[in-house]
Amino acid sequence: MRHVVSTAVTSMGLVLGGLLTGCGGGPSAEDLAVVDYTPAAADGWEVSTPAEHDLDQDAVAELYWRAGQLDSMYSLLVVKDGELVAEEYYRAGRPEQKALMQSAAKSITGALVGIAIEEGCLPGVDEPMMTYFPELADRLDDPRKNDITIDHLLAHRAGYAWEESSTELLDLLYQGFLPDQKALVDVPLVRDPGSGHDYSNLSSHLLSVIVSRACETDLLDFANEHLFGPLGIKPGEWTQDWDGYRWGGGELHLRARDMARFGQLYLDDGDIDGQQVVPASWIADSWTPYAEGAWGSKVGNNFDRTAYGYQWWIIDAGPHTYYLAWGHGGQQIAVLPELDMVIVVTADPLFGDHGGSGWGLEKANLNLVADFIAGLPAS
Repeated sequence: MRHVVSTAVTSMGLVLGGLLTGCGGGPSAEDLAVVDYTPAAADGWEVSTPAEHDLDQDAVAELYWRAGQLDSMYSLLVVKDGELVAEEYYRAGRPEQKALMQSAAKSITGALVGIAIEEGCLPGVDEPMMTYFPELADRLDDPRKNDITIDHLLAHRAGYAWEESSTELLDLLYQGFLPDQKALVDVPLVRDPGSGHDYSNLSSHLLSVIVSRACETDLLDFANEHLFGPLGIKPGEWTQDWDGYRWGGGELHLRARDMARFGQLYLDDGDIDGQQVVPASWIADSWTPYAEGAWGSKVGNNFDRTAYGYQWWIIDAGPHTYYLAWGHGGQQIAVLPELDMVIVVTADPLFGDHGGSGWGLEKANLNLVADFIAGLPAS
């Protein structure tokens, strides 16, 4: 996966000002000269510079200058060839901050499903969802729910609706799914399982419950043993529902550098120092597009092909395809295998703020990354 980026990125970097959305006009040479994105040497990362990895310094400086203009940005990190080459914190952000990942945590949940299958707790993605809710079998209001599989939940093709599609479902999302997994019974299906994609926080949360029940453990304990521990990550809070299950659709807190570690793990096919933490085949499955056009509204000029895999987004930007853990407010772990690069953003999580100005802030953060990636030359 080691690819060298041509210095032709210089000319591409100069046009980023015309491509970036939501960030105002372009910076002057004087503006770029004072931008400091030098990472601190600490915390287990090898630290380097963009120039040592053939990345144009002015293009990176412009990226960081624009990040500083955004109203909700907390942190921006760039990892190239396994080394931290750029890092800066803004406003409430700081290196030790364990940021609320919002829905970017879905990619963590997806990884834990793959690990559970590898560990033998789960038999595979074709296992019916209802295997793990026998106490609810005689309460189902819709027999189609018997047809939902782990695969459907992972790819958000179970037939459950996007919670923001109605006030009732959004209220359910914010009050927390009720005891005894009542939501599984009461939330209606809007389509046959497997027939189409609907972004679904409930689906991701049910994966958390399934892994916890199948492996007879708390999901955070399972993550600490099998994922966070090998990566040297000490997570912050991970919210629990009324029954004590971790919120599989979000609500996990990690530092930006730890988010980058997770992204680098996926970039390295699940291996760290010779230990296979996540099966390489699971990463390939997770980055397979099971639904095209999964995000219906326009994000930006370079944020294209919003496909969805197993708890990961698949985005095209210019000549590149990248894989995105995406959370509300613009939290991001962007992984670019072609360029051996990971980009991390943390931002104001905009808790409870949907649409309107909140969506504008989120789009600006998403477009910052997509536009920078689009401006990089193909390898």
